[in-house]
Amino acid sequence: MDRIIELNTTIIAAASAVGKKEHEGPLGSYFDLHDEKDKYGAHSWEKCESTMQRAAMNIAIKKSGIRENDIEAIFDGDLLNQCTGSSYGMLGYEIPYIGLYGACSTAAEGIMLASIMTTHGVFRYAAAVTSSHFCSAERQYRTPVEYGSQRTPTAQWTVTGAGAFIIGPGGGVRVTGALPGIVREKGVRDPSNMGAAMAPAAAETILRYINLRGGKIDDVELIVTGDLGHEGCEILRDLLGKDRADICDKLADCGVMIYDTARQDVHSGGSGCGCSAVVLASYFLPKLEARELKKIVFVGTGALMSPLSLQQGEGIPAIAHLVELQCAE
Repeated sequence: MDRIIELNTTIIAAASAVGKKEHEGPLGSYFDLHDEKDKYGAHSWEKCESTMQRAAMNIAIKKSGIRENDIEAIFDGDLLNQCTGSSYGMLGYEIPYIGLYGACSTAAEGIMLASIMTTHGVFRYAAAVTSSHFCSAERQYRTPVEYGSQRTPTAQWTVTGAGAFIIGPGGGVRVTGALPGIVREKGVRDPSNMGAAMAPAAAETILRYINLRGGKIDDVELIVTGDLGHEGCEILRDLLGKDRADICDKLADCGVMIYDTARQDVHSGGSGCGCSAVVLASYFLPKLEARELKKIVFVGTGALMSPLSLQQGEGIPAIAHLVELQCAE
């Protein structure tokens, strides 16, 4: 049965670590940590992801006021093959690790699963962590940056960043509901146009959510997608406009917000697991904590492609997971 999963838990702390380009963008002052060389002292782009994850995790734990060994599970994933950035990143933590692959939807997926587990008492505290890196993503999915290939206007810039969220009982932003996404594939085969691949999945999840709430979302101030970019947002607005044009005024997108496209050469905006994770952790959650916002829905979007499927000419499946967030009581 299709239903919104009712949840009752909180995000008690969150943290972000980003690269140089992200720090230079419109949201640069909100992030907890940045590195001017995009390396964080590591010897490869992939190892940098692991280092960023540990940095974000450590800051989030410190903010939460709980001990590391109070956390009973880590839900973690990234864009790399076999989620190696996450598995290497979580080495050293004596905490059970549950690997995820939701592509750019991983932040929403991790928060959703950690919230389900803490709401129902499986774990008292759990963490959701994710990351991406521009150079590691280009090397895996397209061409290494050293190749210097020309990027198309619809291409998005993979965010160099990591986000970590500590979830469990206590004060903080409340997680009150979740709606898992359904995999959709609409024939888009261009890895440089992920916004077009993800927009139909986002539209379906948003419309499912509205329908399940009886068509009433007056109490929702923002529908935050992550991360469709400019191209995907235009397609999403077209798709939603056929059914509920009034909700378009509530839309915001992490991939659009994180960069200044007039000043930074990012084409259609930001993408990657780290994109929605760092924008949610450092921009939207503080606004909910301060009661500047009272209720938003966070719709993490992901293109579930692999290098092999792209080489074989397959279409790009996409997913959109929704999490309902409310201000602290």
